[in-house]
Amino acid sequence: PDLVADLYAKTLVIHNYADRPADGLALVTAAQEFFPDRLPWIQAVVVKTRQSQDAEGKRGLVVSGNGVDRKIREDDVWYSIDPMLNRDASFYLDTRNVRLWANRHLKDKSVLNTFAYTGSLGVAATAGGASRVVHLDLNRKFLNVAKTSYTLNGFPINKGDFQAGDFWPQINRLKAAGERFDCVFLDPPIYSATSKGVVDLAQSYTRLINKVRPLINHDGYLVAINNALFFSGAAYLKEIESLCADGYLTIEDLIPVPADFTGAPETPRTAPAADPSPFNHSTKIVLLKVQRKA
Repeated sequence: PDLVADLYAKTLVIHNYADRPADGLALVTAAQEFFPDRLPWIQAVVVKTRQSQDAEGKRGLVVSGNGVDRKIREDDVWYSIDPMLNRDASFYLDTRNVRLWANRHLKDKSVLNTFAYTGSLGVAATAGGASRVVHLDLNRKFLNVAKTSYTLNGFPINKGDFQAGDFWPQINRLKAAGERFDCVFLDPPIYSATSKGVVDLAQSYTRLINKVRPLINHDGYLVAINNALFFSGAAYLKEIESLCADGYLTIEDLIPVPADFTGAPETPRTAPAADPSPFNHSTKIVLLKVQRKA
């Protein structure tokens, strides 16, 4: 769609996804009028223009109100947000069920949150009683948001558990140190290239999984997320199933994206770039159980 509207506490974030931003202005204007009229408690409206010519427009501009929200609460856990930190709003609504799972299943478990971004999956695990959570991300600025989430919840901050750096050497260092975890979250960007390696969800997801597998304890979990719009659900599941062929990985569940994120039944929608089924959304989430060789 050319327009998406998300609500974070009392802050409305409108995304103009039109290929030519001017083509989306009528919808943006209509949304600016529609939502505050229906939800009069909205205190600020931010508009993000994906194809803006300048970085500020992509990150978002406050077009009405003031006091953009800096925190939200989900499932009794506080999360720090910065709606204009990046092209998105710094918090992924589509992975709510992953946070719920982490909160319910990782008590007394050790967790590695790779490609952590602002750390919400690890924050949920910490809230659920995880014994240790290590966050890895290339950008320290994003990890600082995760630290603020810890502060909001009264969690102690161990600076060594917030590691900024490239995924590939970071994983190598953890292996060299003999680190092991009961759960690894793998939620990489669709595409990223550094001097150390390339992440491409359509071409190298198997490589990413095999990179982190040695870090997972016997009977541990791997949560593998692929949000590539153009990569079909069937193709992704086939890739995962091929990795399970040796018997050391087992699919425990396909975690759905929350129904309220996928749109109401009457929501107008265009055909997806690739059919996500058997998943219910292009954010395709697989929960895997991990066995280690004796």
